[in-house]
Amino acid sequence: MAYDRELDKCLFSKSEEKESERLIVGIYSYNEGKKKLQISRENKDNQGNFKFAKLGRLTKEEVDLLLPLIQEAAKQMD
Repeated sequence: MAYDRELDKCLFSKSEEKESERLIVGIYSYNEGKKKLQISRENKDNQGNFKFAKLGRLTKEEVDLLLPLIQEAAKQMD
């Protein structure tokens, strides 16, 4: 079965923005399935626009920034 964007529902989304990046925590459900947590990173380009970037490894500062968002998102998964 191919991915259908119409079936992918965002149930919760919150972000924290720093100078050159934005970290996003979201809860998604595909085709009314299980709620799943997604963490994304977007970096600012030279024009000030955010572009998707690989999340990869996190600094301690990023972890501290994300933890409250993850905890809030976890409550939405109940």
